[in-house]
Amino acid sequence: MFSIGEFAGLGRVSVRMLRHYDAIGLLRPAHVEPHSGYRFYTAAQLRLLNRVIALKDLGFSLQQVQTLIDEKVDTAELRGMLRLRRAELSSRMRQDTARLAQVDARLRMIESEGHMNTADVVLKNIPAMRVVQLSGTAAGYDHPTSITENLSPLYPRLMELMERHGVAMTGAPIAWYEPAPSEPDDETITVHAAFPIGTAEVGPGTGLEVVTLPPVGQAATALHHGSMSEAFRTGQKIADWIDDNGHRAIEPGFAREVYLDCPPDDFDKWVTEMQVPLRIETAD
Repeated sequence: MFSIGEFAGLGRVSVRMLRHYDAIGLLRPAHVEPHSGYRFYTAAQLRLLNRVIALKDLGFSLQQVQTLIDEKVDTAELRGMLRLRRAELSSRMRQDTARLAQVDARLRMIESEGHMNTADVVLKNIPAMRVVQLSGTAAGYDHPTSITENLSPLYPRLMELMERHGVAMTGAPIAWYEPAPSEPDDETITVHAAFPIGTAEVGPGTGLEVVTLPPVGQAATALHHGSMSEAFRTGQKIADWIDDNGHRAIEPGFAREVYLDCPPDDFDKWVTEMQVPLRIETAD
């Protein structure tokens, strides 16, 4: 048997916590010396302690833990619950890491205010373009991880469908976005992943949506270098150029993103052309 201090060390918990578990009846010592009151535990009780800690880490209250232990949750069920919790924590860590990167990027942009060069913004005429596309729904522009999570998987699916049905791409991948059309408080956006296909024939039943993106008479365009999580840096540059030249952007904002060079393992080396359609203001 083990003293309470030895048992606490083996289980990586505090003595205070073990005393609390004893007090509420969650984990009683195997033996208590009647004269000294010293608590002693067995090696087998470590299994119960591990279950208690695991269930706490899943977010259950101690009362709920007691109920689950009394109901004798089996090892397979507990393992499944822990794996689900692990996936949730991993997803939260990815989101927090992405938010931290955005905070750092916005801080760098704030520090560079007043020193942003807009000379590389180019005014372009963008012709109509026939594309195949797949679409998804993201939570909104305030949720960049949602845009990435819903847009990125569409491209490999799109390429697989095109290859299966013999549809060749004729240009770089494109993303374009549509805001919710009706409800004013609905911030969700439809994200479209597209490939230009020229005049290629696309038969029915392929799972591919064929659309023609309309021409844009004038668009302010600029190359964004790096991860799209920092696209707002180039967005600020384009916005400054639009203001400086007396133009106005046409809703919904960024009409298209054209992914010119996208190394799959190095987002920092991505090159993307961002295109903002304009309403050219002319003097009366």
